[in-house]
Amino acid sequence: MKNKKSKFSTISLPTQLVDKIKEKIKGTGMHSPSAYVTFILRQLLSESPETKGEGFSKEEEEAIRKRLKALGYLD
Repeated sequence: MKNKKSKFSTISLPTQLVDKIKEKIKGTGMHSPSAYVTFILRQLLSESPETKGEGFSKEEEEAIRKRLKALGYLD
């Protein structure tokens, strides 16, 4: 049998942040902190038709920075 490479990577998060995510996703249908983080990152990294190829506007970058800080990813 061939050894298949995983389509996933592991990213370490502070336990306190994972605990906050668990609280946030209670009752949302999101089945795990990993699924939630994947969902959020896909939203943040997706390109809208208006910004395709242009990246994020200054306002979008600031909103993303604030959100990541609120989630504990940035100091």
